[in-house]
Amino acid sequence: MDVKDLKPELIWHYFDEITKVPRPSKKEGKIRAFLLDFAREHHLDAKEDVTGNIVISKAATQGFESSPGVILQSHMDMVCEKNSDVIHDFENDPIETYIDGEWVRARGTTLGADNGIGMAASLAVLASDNLQHGPLEALFTVDEETGLTGAFGMKEGFISGDYLLNLDSEDEAEIFIGCAGGIDTTSTFTYKPTMTPADYFYFRVSISNLQGGHSGSDINKGLGNANKILARFLCRCSKKYDMVLCHIEGGNLRNAIPREASAIIGVPKNEKEKIRVDLNLFHSIIEEELSAVEPNMKITMESEEHQDRCIDRQTTFALINALNACPHGVISMSRDIPGLVETSTNLASVKMVGEDQIVVATSQRSSVESLKQEIACRVESVFTLAGAVATHGEGYPGWKPNLKSEILNIAVAAYEELYHVTPEVKAIHAGLECGLFLTKYPHLDMISFGPTLRGVHSPDEKMHIPAVEKFWNHLVMILKKVSEK
Repeated sequence: MDVKDLKPELIWHYFDEITKVPRPSKKEGKIRAFLLDFAREHHLDAKEDVTGNIVISKAATQGFESSPGVILQSHMDMVCEKNSDVIHDFENDPIETYIDGEWVRARGTTLGADNGIGMAASLAVLASDNLQHGPLEALFTVDEETGLTGAFGMKEGFISGDYLLNLDSEDEAEIFIGCAGGIDTTSTFTYKPTMTPADYFYFRVSISNLQGGHSGSDINKGLGNANKILARFLCRCSKKYDMVLCHIEGGNLRNAIPREASAIIGVPKNEKEKIRVDLNLFHSIIEEELSAVEPNMKITMESEEHQDRCIDRQTTFALINALNACPHGVISMSRDIPGLVETSTNLASVKMVGEDQIVVATSQRSSVESLKQEIACRVESVFTLAGAVATHGEGYPGWKPNLKSEILNIAVAAYEELYHVTPEVKAIHAGLECGLFLTKYPHLDMISFGPTLRGVHSPDEKMHIPAVEKFWNHLVMILKKVSEK
């Protein structure tokens, strides 16, 4: 069976279509064209703003024209991650999906169910001719994953509904009414390219096959961070050997826990066997520490040809120690909501740029604005002390929970009527666009929900097939109940 043959047919049809359209963050031109073509094909009004956001409107079912307006909101872009042995061009190639038992997966890449399934649900509602609903707007935003650019750029008056349903959550039977705010901190080292010693043994040490995952919703799982593991080994080596660092890279996106990292280093040839033994011992230590959460982790060592240039020793020392000292993971838990991560930080990526720079990207989140700024300042301090230049992104606000929300009550009642259980009402540590919408549309009453996804922002991303049907039924029931309000 293909994905497009799953039930409910309409939502799976559009999800399958969306997976065929490349849509990396900041390069959403093809998916925007797809959406505008959809609107023309279905004779629906559509508009696009200067940022690239699109709204497609649909009139109410006859007799429900005076019902409150509902906005179905999702984002166009997807996180583009792949396994290192997979050849895939995210700007041109379709996602290759397959069914694995009760799950839909992609072959070696992210699936893009975050937030392709939200888009598919919106399109299915817009295309359906047998649903009961009031006035509808489907809002599709750009660049949610790397900067919330669409939500930041959206102007007042672009949407007009009363209720907003954010279709970007990842746990069926849970309704979210709050999220963390976030900010990025980027630290840049400038180094002097230096001639390497001639009589050295050069090799690449690689960390791979970690699970990775979402730097918000997965940060409390204790997963391995490839950059932290690599920095830990390099720090040990720098204290024991006359080591030179020629190359380093790890991770990719600020909102993904890094799965892979590697460095090319050199040591005196007479230390060659000693460092192999040290790496094996280090591998055993990390395996023991992470065996419960990272059973497939690999730490490998491969010989390299003689390297002509290396990073100067002062910068090498500063960089390695800063990466080792940089905090990563949960910083604090919420005092108000049991089990909710309050503040966290992710050591996301290390990249060599140009001829003389190394750029370290990190991401901080918190449901408390002052603590978001504090952890960003702490990360800045680590790298400033190491001689790097640290800067912060604009950041985005959190979304404060509203337990008196009307749409929340409607959504809970709809779920109870369908499945005879009460859904959990929660806040989430991941970032959503809802907080930004409220700054421009303070009247909006919002919730976020979606089907069950796992491994998002990594090639292990998968979507639970039975949960999609329950999500769809829940969405349809919410629209019906709002129309009758």
